[in-house]
Amino acid sequence: MSSCAPKPRVYLSFLDRPALSLLREGGQSIGLPSLIKRGTTVVVKPNLTFPIFRKGVMTSPRILEAVIIYLKEFTDQITICESDSGGYNRFSMDEVFSRTGISEFAKRYGVRIVNMSHSSSRPIPIRIAWRTLEVPLPGFLLDETDLFITMPVPKVHSNTIISLGLKNQWGVIQQPELRLKLHPHFKEVIYGINKALPKTVCIVDGKYGLTRSGPLRGDVVDLNWILMSENVFAADFVVSKIMGFNWQHIPYLRYAFKRENICSSTDIELNRDLTPFKTTEFYLEREWTDYPGVMTFNSRLLAYVGYESSLAKPLHWLLYRFREPFY
Repeated sequence: MSSCAPKPRVYLSFLDRPALSLLREGGQSIGLPSLIKRGTTVVVKPNLTFPIFRKGVMTSPRILEAVIIYLKEFTDQITICESDSGGYNRFSMDEVFSRTGISEFAKRYGVRIVNMSHSSSRPIPIRIAWRTLEVPLPGFLLDETDLFITMPVPKVHSNTIISLGLKNQWGVIQQPELRLKLHPHFKEVIYGINKALPKTVCIVDGKYGLTRSGPLRGDVVDLNWILMSENVFAADFVVSKIMGFNWQHIPYLRYAFKRENICSSTDIELNRDLTPFKTTEFYLEREWTDYPGVMTFNSRLLAYVGYESSLAKPLHWLLYRFREPFY
């Protein structure tokens, strides 16, 4: 980090008290109250990647509710957002909001819910080598939001190795089909999206994590902590260390951290030592049925064949003869 720039702050605590108490303490630690005034427009994006709640896979509705209660102490202009998910097997986020109880408590607190797949969009330019891609994002996020709060969970991911705060913004791309097409350009696109969004705060729901396989199935780990930062890049740096991964071996994190000049823990202001939180050595163990997805993730040609060509349906039919569909 530049010697003149203040270090990004990261607050970390075990969930040994009510979540609301920890959010208040963590918010003070990272300067969150200075970012929110009465009337500030805040958008909260949880990670909702399955039709029903799964530990270690999705943001806990209970932690999300606590965040909403905390934010209501500052502003009434709060929106919870997510897009349809499921990739090749798309499912409606409206149903997820209902099944997880989010719709119910959002109504109770007077909070708006938006399925971004149905929102109007505005393209942002993202440079990929010698060309520029135009990636459509929800217009209200880019033009009407003062503060964006991302709420990931710490988990491994078959394609990206780990999925944390930066990766959670992949769901800001409104259409699952477009996300599949953009997979081969993931590191550039996810960095560009995070830079295009308004001021971002990261609140990591570390109640549970997911190891061995992910992002939808694996071994659930009891972690019992929460992390907050006013810098999503710093949050991912710290959580990757807690999980036991070297960020330099994760292409999209290496790409992002080098551009943000975050290279070591000395570039970040931490409220406490990380050692007590390193209770689980996360690892990724791919099955052979994961490798078609990994290959299409890293190749534009294979992504076209696997998701857009006339061969897509028969290839998926063949894959599901050996692997149970995720959804």
